Amino acid sequence: MPRRISRALQPLSVLALTLAISGCIGTGGIAPQGKALEANSLATDEAIQSASQDANWPIAQWWQAYGDPQLNRWIDLALQGSPSLAMAAARVRQARSMAGVAEAAESLQINGDTTLKRHNWPTDQFYGPGELANSTTWDNNAALGFSYALDLWGRESNATERAVDMAHMTVAEARQAQLELQDNIVRVYIELSLQYAQRDIVKATLKQQQQILELAQKRLSGGIGTHFEVSQAETPLPETHRQIDALDEEIALSRNQLVALAGKGPGEGAQLQRPTLSLGAPLKLPSSLPAQLLGQRPDVVASRWQVAAQARGIDVAHAGFYPNVDLVGSLGYMATGGGALEFLTGKKLNYSVGPAISLPIFDGGRLRGELGEASAGYDIAVAKYNQTLVNALKNISDQLIRRESMDKQQAFAAESVATAQKTYDIAMIAYQRGLTDYLNVLNAQTLLFKQQQVQQQVQAARLSAHAELVTALGGGLGAGNDVPKDSQTQAPKTPSLLR
Repeated sequence: MPRRISRALQPLSVLALTLAISGCIGTGGIAPQGKALEANSLATDEAIQSASQDANWPIAQWWQAYGDPQLNRWIDLALQGSPSLAMAAARVRQARSMAGVAEAAESLQINGDTTLKRHNWPTDQFYGPGELANSTTWDNNAALGFSYALDLWGRESNATERAVDMAHMTVAEARQAQLELQDNIVRVYIELSLQYAQRDIVKATLKQQQQILELAQKRLSGGIGTHFEVSQAETPLPETHRQIDALDEEIALSRNQLVALAGKGPGEGAQLQRPTLSLGAPLKLPSSLPAQLLGQRPDVVASRWQVAAQARGIDVAHAGFYPNVDLVGSLGYMATGGGALEFLTGKKLNYSVGPAISLPIFDGGRLRGELGEASAGYDIAVAKYNQTLVNALKNISDQLIRRESMDKQQAFAAESVATAQKTYDIAMIAYQRGLTDYLNVLNAQTLLFKQQQVQQQVQAARLSAHAELVTALGGGLGAGNDVPKDSQTQAPKTPSLLR
């Protein structure tokens, strides 16, 4: 090309490059819109405020408050052999490995390539190999290539930070899986305890029904009773036997559920004895509740790390609008012809080194689409975090209200049982003396056992409310320092060059 034409094209080249840069750096105003809630900005209700005095966070082995060694042992077994925890641990290892992959992109990359082959060269009058026509020779080469990302705009470093944040998120999710497992075991165990108590009541009902039948038969034999009274006494017995069998079935199913949660086979359920649950002092809440939830509840911590990861994703998308500059080079030997190792001689050495620049010019909106996706992902993560935080406070308030109600209901239920027992005793004495009929005894008995069942249900609900409150507080699985800072969760601003 004539030198004067080359010189004339230089201004055009500069103009074309300027237009290319200006065409690729515009983001079109795409930016995230979500904003994370401040924990202390959420108003707390009277239930939380009144329970936040002279209190601490729950301990890690919070279920020991129930005073049941068998429960302690089964939770330990579950933590060691649960498939759900094994999956959570594998996800943590996977996320950490992915973070290592992302970090490796920031390091020097060196690759080796060697080819040893025999080549038969064809004859072609236009594109033939000339002197090599109709010959078979060695066509060998060996090369070392290296590349190093200069990362001028932080693409690789932000990608690494995003992967690390995701690894932190999986760690928090693993803690959440552990907390859910503990909560599930405790709730099933409480249900098992309730089923045993209900079976006791039904068995006591059966025993009293049999005593009434014997009394009716004696009255009939003595000439002061009727066949109708005997028939009335016999009628409820089959249904009571059915209820006992149904409760035996529920107990067996609960045992199966417990051993499955622990990662054991159904045969292990035979080792489970009747629960001996009790609950001592009630759990109180810490005084600085809303703010400290950020480091105590695993789901809150996990969603906060997800926000941090999505923030880094926006930085990665921003870097895509800039030119990418890498330092690349190669060192190699190659030879066609000669001996098999001829290509390794010094005179066959070749090398190259220099920067490699790539610049997006016209991509049909791909970069803006990626930025839009990253911004929307950040907004989704923020909304999820906000919802998780709101739900956390709601759950705590719900369980506090429920716990206070269960305490009152327990007192009322005990009073009802005492009154029903007194009524039944009076009816039974009157029946034995012939002062009342069997129907009054049956009604008194039905009321007594109904109130006893209500009392057991209230007690189980009280135990469950305690477990749910501890779970809502994070179950003692505090994240410690594994919580992102506020600066890490803030959405990055669009660089001025890209606006």
